[in-house]
Amino acid sequence: MSIMKRRAAFIGLFAFATAASAQPVDVSLISLIATPREFDGKQVRVVIGFARLEFEGNAIYLHREDYLQGITKNGLWLDVEGVRKKSAASANNRYVIVEGVFSMTDKGHLGLWSGSIQKVTRMDPWSAPK
Repeated sequence: MSIMKRRAAFIGLFAFATAASAQPVDVSLISLIATPREFDGKQVRVVIGFARLEFEGNAIYLHREDYLQGITKNGLWLDVEGVRKKSAASANNRYVIVEGVFSMTDKGHLGLWSGSIQKVTRMDPWSAPK
């Protein structure tokens, strides 16, 4: 195999690997909270959690009750700056699907949560099966 063909094959393989790594990993909140090192710095898709967006308290929780009872360790802080206001408003106080980059070290305002999802790129309300 010539050097040019090897180089082209390497570039193609590198491009494929880079594209594959950009895909979010489907993960539960329980997995992120229980094994944060496994997902730290990775693009994740959380399916499903309860979102609450409020001043110094943007977060996704395991359940609505966790929010109502103030059990912040059962949730992750959310960086929703990149989310359109309309999308965020429609997701507030609902069960949602969220995509972003997981951080085990950034625990949100006052370090209250079990980690965070930064650079949120998707926040869609979840429709319960009928």
